[in-house]
Amino acid sequence: MKSRVRLLATLALTIIALDLVTKIIAVATLDETTPPAEQPRILGGLVYFSLIRNPGAAFSMATGMTWILALIAIGVVVYIIRIAPKLRSTWWAVCLGLVLGGAIGNLIDRIFRSPGFLQGHVVDYVSVFGPNAEYFPVFNVADSAITVGGILLVFTALVLGIDLDGTRSRDTSKNKDADV
Repeated sequence: MKSRVRLLATLALTIIALDLVTKIIAVATLDETTPPAEQPRILGGLVYFSLIRNPGAAFSMATGMTWILALIAIGVVVYIIRIAPKLRSTWWAVCLGLVLGGAIGNLIDRIFRSPGFLQGHVVDYVSVFGPNAEYFPVFNVADSAITVGGILLVFTALVLGIDLDGTRSRDTSKNKDADV
């Protein structure tokens, strides 16, 4: 297995494991009915732990389309797995590893959590600036990985100009096969 594919897989598996463990802890220790004033918080109230089961996508969009979101996640997973052997860039391996791990982490909820197959609600539990998504949507490890991976992917492609194959699209005369 190529080193970049191994990096992608290792990062994805790490994200999946962290996501599963933190969701298990959140479901076991948090209660959706806990009043906001009693919800656990850290960093002086900067971060609250508020259990929310989200049927939608980020920012609770598309709440009635859970099965479509699950199919999109399956498509993302299949696409990343199919292009992984073509990876020649460490940057892209990191980006895609984060996105893959996050997509699988939330897909596991969509498949195995209630109310049922491809309609399960994603467990979200981190609320910043206030409890219960008062100021910012509640999220989880998988959501964070997808967000960071997406931002890094845009940075890698647009700012650094690095393509999937490790070449630089901005300056093809120099560093043709340089993996940055």
